[in-house]
Amino acid sequence: MSKILHINASPRGAKSQSALLARSYLEERKQKQPEIQIETLNLWSENLPEFDGDKNAAKLSFFGVGEMDEVDRNAWEQVVDVTQKFVSADEYVFNVPMWNGGVPYKLKHYIDIITQPGLLFGFEPERGYFGLLENKIAHVFYSSGVFAPGADRKYGEDFHSAYMEWWFGLVGIEQVVTTRHQPSLLTTDPEGDLDKALARAKAAA
Repeated sequence: MSKILHINASPRGAKSQSALLARSYLEERKQKQPEIQIETLNLWSENLPEFDGDKNAAKLSFFGVGEMDEVDRNAWEQVVDVTQKFVSADEYVFNVPMWNGGVPYKLKHYIDIITQPGLLFGFEPERGYFGLLENKIAHVFYSSGVFAPGADRKYGEDFHSAYMEWWFGLVGIEQVVTTRHQPSLLTTDPEGDLDKALARAKAAA
C-alpha cells in the first residue's frame, strides 16, 4: 500500500489557499486510489524537537568533528524518530505559502531536523553531497500574495520554490511536480484564479 505524507506548512487552517490546493489534490488521489494511505503532518501543531547544540554536535560527528557521547546519542534518537516517519512515505505533498520571499519558519525547522547525514544525504570529499532517498515523488503547492514568477523584482524575490528545489535535489527526490497559485492578491480575478489553480491541482492527481 502506497503512503502519502502531506506536510502542511501553513498556519491559516481553512483560510489557507496552499492547503486548499493540497487537499484538492489528495481528495482526487483518494477517489482514484481508495487504498492509498494519507497522513497529514501539520507543522504548526506538531511537537518538533529543537535542533539545539546537542543535535548539532551529533550531526558534526558524522563529518569527523568529535564523537557522540550519551547526551548526543539521545538527542540524535529524537532526530532519527522524526526522520524515519518522513522516509517511510512513498510520496510527499507539501503546501508552502511564501513568507518574506522564503518558506515559513516551521517548514525550515522541520527540514533542518530531517536533513541529516546518513539519513537523507551522504557526503564524500570528491563527490560532494548526494541524496539517499530513492524512488520518491513530491507534489508541491506554492502560493504567494503578490509575487509571481517572472514579475518585476519590486514584487519580491523567489527564495521560496528555489530553496525547495535545491533541497529536493540534495536529498534525492528527483521527481517533483509543482502547482502554483501566484499571485493570489495582485490579480483582477482572485476567485477565478483560485478556481484555475484548484483545477490544476486536481489534474495533477
